[in-house]
Amino acid sequence: MSKTIISFLDEAVSKYGDRPFLYEAREGTNYTHLTYKEVQEKARRFAAGLIALGIGAGDRVALISEGKNNWVIGELGVLHAGAICVPLSVKLETEQDISFRINHSECCAIMASDQQIAKIRPMKGAFSTVKQYILLDPEERPEADEMLFDAVIGKGERLMSANPSVLEERIKMVTSDSLANISYTSGTTANPKGIMLSHGNYVCNAEQAVEHLNGIPSHFRQLLILPWDHSFGHTAGIYAFMKCGASLASVAMGKTPMELLRNIPKSLKAINPHLLMSVPALATNFRKNIEAGIEKKGKFTQKLFKHALKTAYAYNREGFNKGTGGRFWMKPLLAFYDKVLFSKIRQSFASNMEFFIGGGALLDIELQRFFYAIGIPMYQGYGLSEATPIISANCPHAHKLGSSGKPLPHMDIKIVNEALEELPTGEKGEIIIRGGNVMKGYWKNPEATAETIVDGWLRTGDMGYLDSDGYLYVLGRTKSLLIGDDGEKFSPEGIEESIMAQSPFIEQVVLYNNQSPYTTALITVNPVELKKQTSDPAEAALLIEKEIAAYLKGGKHDGMFPYRWLPSAFAVIEEPFSEKNGMVNSTMKIVKHKVYSAYASRIEELYTPAGKKATSAANLEVLEKLLK
Repeated sequence: MSKTIISFLDEAVSKYGDRPFLYEAREGTNYTHLTYKEVQEKARRFAAGLIALGIGAGDRVALISEGKNNWVIGELGVLHAGAICVPLSVKLETEQDISFRINHSECCAIMASDQQIAKIRPMKGAFSTVKQYILLDPEERPEADEMLFDAVIGKGERLMSANPSVLEERIKMVTSDSLANISYTSGTTANPKGIMLSHGNYVCNAEQAVEHLNGIPSHFRQLLILPWDHSFGHTAGIYAFMKCGASLASVAMGKTPMELLRNIPKSLKAINPHLLMSVPALATNFRKNIEAGIEKKGKFTQKLFKHALKTAYAYNREGFNKGTGGRFWMKPLLAFYDKVLFSKIRQSFASNMEFFIGGGALLDIELQRFFYAIGIPMYQGYGLSEATPIISANCPHAHKLGSSGKPLPHMDIKIVNEALEELPTGEKGEIIIRGGNVMKGYWKNPEATAETIVDGWLRTGDMGYLDSDGYLYVLGRTKSLLIGDDGEKFSPEGIEESIMAQSPFIEQVVLYNNQSPYTTALITVNPVELKKQTSDPAEAALLIEKEIAAYLKGGKHDGMFPYRWLPSAFAVIEEPFSEKNGMVNSTMKIVKHKVYSAYASRIEELYTPAGKKATSAANLEVLEKLLK
C-alpha cells in the first residue's frame, strides 16, 4: 500500500497510541495534552463532520490560525476526508493577499482561529467559492455561515453512527499521489504560486529527515515557535515528530499577536523542550536577549563571557574538527567556563535543550559559533517549500559550521551551470534536486511548473556548491545576486547576515549593485544602541561607517568577503523594513525588489559624490529624527 499521511498517523498510533502528541495551554501556561490515539479519534470525527457538510474528495479547505491542537486536528481531518488543506500565514493582512490565495485555490471552506476570523469577516464578500467558515476556538456569537469546531465533530459523530462505512470509503480514495496541501509561496512577486504537495511528498521528506538525524527520541518535546503553515515547521515540526512518537507544543495562547510573542519565554519554561526549530531572524533575537542578560550582570561578567566565547570558538573550530590542531589544552578551561557561565545560560533558556535545527540557508557562521559555544548548537539546514521543504541539514553526528549540512538520504542532488550540465565538486552553480520530496507542480500554473521541474529535476534557483566531504554550501538566490559593472556576480546574503549579526547599531541591511561602479547599502539602525554612544547625528553616521569598515583591509573581519562587494556607501532608512510596510514577507525575509523600488531615489543618490559620504544630508536628517 502506498503511504499517505493517514497511514503515517495509523502507524504512529499503533506504536505510540498512549503517548502525548499535542500540548496546548489555553489559560496561562497550564499545559494539557492529547495522546496520539485521542488526536486520531478527533481527526476522524472532524473528517466525518466535513463530509456531512458536503465537502468532497479533492475539495480545498483553507486553514489560517496560530499554532494550537485544532490546527493539527483540523488539517488531519481535512486529509482523512480526502480533501486538500490550504494553510495560510497568519501574517497575511490585506484582503488582496488573502483573497488571491483563497480564490485561486477555489476553497469551499475556511478554518480560522478567533484572532483570524476577526480579520476574515470583513473580507467575506471577496471570497467567490467559500460557503462555510469553521471556528477553531469557542465563540459566543458565530455568524450564520460559521460553525464551531466541536459542532462539526458532533455532526461527524452522528454521520458515523448512521453510516459507519462513510469515512472508510473516503479514506480508501486517498493515495500517496493525492494532494495534501497547496502551500503558497510567500509573495515576493505580485502573484504567489500555489505549491502542490502530495501525501507521498510529506511522508518521504519526514522519513528522510528522521533517518538523516538518526531518529528523534520519543521522549523529546519541542515548542513549535515558527508559524505552523511555514513549510519547515510543518514537515519537521509536525510530521517528523509524528513519525517518532515525540511531542509537539504550541505557544501559550494570547488574544493578540503581541501577547502571543510575550508568551514564548513562559512557554519555553513550562515545556522545557529538547529541541527548537529556528530561522535566522529568531536566532539573532535569541542571541541579543542572551547578551542583554550578560550585560546586566556588569563589566566583569561581560569580560569573562567574551573570553569564554573566544576560547570556545578557537577550540570548537567548525565543529567536525573540534579540539584538533593542538587545542586539547583548552578543554579544562572550557569545562570551567561551562560551569560558571554557559550552563547557567542554558538553565535560564531551557535546561533540556540539546540543539536547534535552523532553517533558512544563510545563518551567519559567527551566530552558529555562538550557539555552539554556549552548548546549544544550531544545526543549520537548507530547503524550500517546493522540496517539502528539507534538502540538507547539519546534525549532531555530522556537522560543519558555515555549511548547510549534508544532503538528505534517498534524494539526488547536483550543482549545474546555466545549461544544466553538472559541475565538478567545489564549483559554484545552481542547486538542483530529484526525489520523492519534489512537489507535483504549481496549482493552475503549468508554465511555471515546466520552468521549475525539468526532466524530473527541481531547479531551486539557489546558488551553491558541494565540498569534498559532501557538505552543501548555499550562496543565495540566483535572482538576488549583485552584478558588478563588469558582469561579475556575487550573492549578498552572507554579507548582509554577517553585518546584522556583528553590529549592535545595524538592525537590517540590504545591499545593491546592478552593474554599478560600486556596491551600496540601505540600512536601518538600532537607535537605542546608538544613543548609548552618541546623540550627535554626524558621529552616529561615522560609527555606522566604522562597522562596515571592519570588513575592509586591516579591520577585525578582514578577509571574510571580497572587498568589491562590501558597501562603499550607505543610506540610513528611517522606517524599519517590516511585514506591515510590505518589505518583509511571512517567512521573515526582506523582499528586496520592494525595498529597491521604495528607495530608488536614495539608491540613486548613493552614486553621487555628496550622497556617497556617510555624513550625507539625507543620512544626517534621518539620524537626527532617530536620536531625538
